Amino acid sequence: MKIAMIGPKRIPSREGGIDVVVGRLSRELVKKGQAVTVYVRKKKGVRSEKTVDGVRVKEVFTIDKKATDALVSSFLATIRALWGSYDVLHFHALGNTCFLFLTALSRKKIVVTIHGIDWKRSKFQGIGNKILHFSEKMVVRYADEIITLCRNDYDYFQEAYGLETILIPNGFERFETRKARLITERFGLLGEDYILFLARIVPEKGLHYLIQAYKKANIPQKLVIAGGSGHSREYYEEMRALAGDDPGILFTGFVQGELLSELYSNAYLYVLPSDIEGMPMSLLEALGYGRVCLVSDIRENRVDEANSYFFRHGDVADLQAQLEAVSAHRKDYVPSDALLGWDQVTEKTLEAYRGKEKGASFYE
Repeated sequence: MKIAMIGPKRIPSREGGIDVVVGRLSRELVKKGQAVTVYVRKKKGVRSEKTVDGVRVKEVFTIDKKATDALVSSFLATIRALWGSYDVLHFHALGNTCFLFLTALSRKKIVVTIHGIDWKRSKFQGIGNKILHFSEKMVVRYADEIITLCRNDYDYFQEAYGLETILIPNGFERFETRKARLITERFGLLGEDYILFLARIVPEKGLHYLIQAYKKANIPQKLVIAGGSGHSREYYEEMRALAGDDPGILFTGFVQGELLSELYSNAYLYVLPSDIEGMPMSLLEALGYGRVCLVSDIRENRVDEANSYFFRHGDVADLQAQLEAVSAHRKDYVPSDALLGWDQVTEKTLEAYRGKEKGASFYE
C-alpha cells in the first residue's frame, strides 16, 4: 500500500505532538511493508533528509507565519499528493484539511486523524477559527474514514454529526531511563529534585495555572519548564514575566535527544495542567519513562489513572494543594497495561485504511 501523510512540520521533529506521532507511525508502517511518504514544510535554514528510516520525505513551500503556515503547506501538499500514485492520503489535524474538497473526484482513500478539536484552542481566533470550522465540515463531507484519538472527540463527532469515527489512541512505549549528567552540568539538577512541565508553551497547555500554583505552594522541588513557543511567542514572554525572578523556576527552552531523556528520567513528578488536548504525547512519554504524573482532570488526560494524580482543571488553588500533597508523599509508579503499544496502533491504522473496523469497542 502506498500512503501519503500530510500535516507535520518536519520529521523527525519534536516541535509538536503531530510531528512525533506522524514520525513514529510512518516508521512503524514501513516496518510492516508499506510505502510511506510524508509531506513536510520547507523552512529556511532547515534541511530535511530525503528518507528517514525508510520513510520518504518531501518538502513543500510554506509561509512561516502563524496565520499562513499550515494553510499554505497543506494546500500545496494536497495538490502534490493528489498527483502521486498513492492508495491512501492520510491528513493529520483539522488545520491541514481546509482543502479536502480538492479530493472529491479522487479515487484515493482519504483518512483524517483528529488531533483535538482545534477551533476550541485559544490561539485560534477570528478568521483562523472560521477556517477551522470550515475544515471540520470538509472532513465530515469528504473523509472516507475519520480517526479520533480520545473518547471526547469520538463523542463529539457522534453527537454533532451522527458519525461513528474510529477511535485509535496514540501509541505508548517504555523508554530506558538515564542518570542525571547533562541536566546537572547545565542546570544544576541532581534528580528527583524538580517537577517537570515539558510541552509546547501555548495557552491551552495551562502553564499559567502551574506557575501561579507553584509560586504559592510551599514545596522544596524546583519547577522545570521545558518547551518552545512555536507561534505563541507573546504567551511565552507572559509566562517568563509571570515566573519573575523566582529562583525555583527554570526555563530550559526547547529540548530534545539526551537532554530531554534525562529531564524525563529524573523528574520527581510530571505535570500537565492543560485545558484541552487530543491525546498528549508528552504525557505518554512521561509515563513511558516511569514517571508519576499530576494532570488536569479533563477526559483526555485520563490515560493511565493508576499512575496519575488529578486536579480540577483551571483551579489554581486545587493545583497548589495537590502539588503540596504529592511533594510530601508520592505513590510509586506501577507499570500497567492501560495503553496501546505502537504495534497495536499501527495495526488499527491499517484496518482503518482498509475500512474493516469502526467504532470504539476495542478501546473501552
